[in-house]
Amino acid sequence: MNKLKNLVWNLRIIKDTKGQDLIEYALMAGFVAVAAGAIMPGVSASISTIFSKVATTASAAAAS
Repeated sequence: MNKLKNLVWNLRIIKDTKGQDLIEYALMAGFVAVAAGAIMPGVSASISTIFSKVATTASAAAAS
């Protein structure tokens, strides 16, 4: 019975794709930001500041 429970949990974890969408959106936002910085050099300083704030916030969240 215990092996069956483990198999069911493993299958649930494999089929769980909730976090996948978030990763895809984050990658797409990063790509758009890099493209915008390449096309409009004046915006690159603002983009750099935003990414620095996001990195700082993510580090603080991971530490707590």
